[in-house]
Amino acid sequence: MLTDITLGQYYPGKSVIHRLDPRTKILGALVYIVAVFLAAEPVSYIAATSFLFLVIAFSGLPFLLVFKSIKPLWVIILLTMSIHLFTGQGEVIWTWQFLSVTREGLALGIKMSLRLVLLLMISSVLTFTTSPIVLTDGIEALLKPFKRFGVPAHELAMMMTIALRFIPTLLEETDRIMKAQTARGADFASGNLLKRAQNLLPILVPLFISAFRRADELATAMEARCYRGGEGRTRMHELSYRWQDGAAGAAVASLMAVIAFLKWGAAV
Repeated sequence: MLTDITLGQYYPGKSVIHRLDPRTKILGALVYIVAVFLAAEPVSYIAATSFLFLVIAFSGLPFLLVFKSIKPLWVIILLTMSIHLFTGQGEVIWTWQFLSVTREGLALGIKMSLRLVLLLMISSVLTFTTSPIVLTDGIEALLKPFKRFGVPAHELAMMMTIALRFIPTLLEETDRIMKAQTARGADFASGNLLKRAQNLLPILVPLFISAFRRADELATAMEARCYRGGEGRTRMHELSYRWQDGAAGAAVASLMAVIAFLKWGAAV
């Protein structure tokens, strides 16, 4: 299960999505997320889903790899669906004892679950097509205007990217520790909630030790390379917008305009 989490992983490629400027991809993902939250009509969700499938096709990513990002959170998705399914108010279409399903609750549950799926998939596409170093440069460039207000743009970008980069590493380390402890007779599946929490101690202690050791080694490596923050730092590849970025931005803006029109314009 832990190895199924794909957030933070990078899938090398030379597709048009891989070659986009990281600032375009980050802003595009944010605009897409806003558009998904604005979606209200079924046509809007069809448009958002179709747009995402086009992005995946242009990125050259295997569809199964992107769909894999949903697997670790299927419980949350089903829980979201169930909450809206059984608590919605409206026309009852099925009932059993104290449980009842309404037409409005079913529609709302499908919408909320689909929102979660789309958000997970677009986030995975962003990390799959953008290397951690390039992602750091993109976040720093977007935060640079806030430096005049005292916001440490480079440091924030570096921390976020390092945290994102080490998610797969820590998950692999957790999986190895669990297998090692299971081979020694540890049981993580049986017992009540308190007992299971106590059984996690043989995992958490070595995991924290390993995480602090990796952080210390990373700090030593950065100091050995004379890293002193963002001041005066140069880059081998400077960020630059190209016509592909303009086309991608126009496509995301068009999707946003269509969903906004379906939400407000069509009702006028």
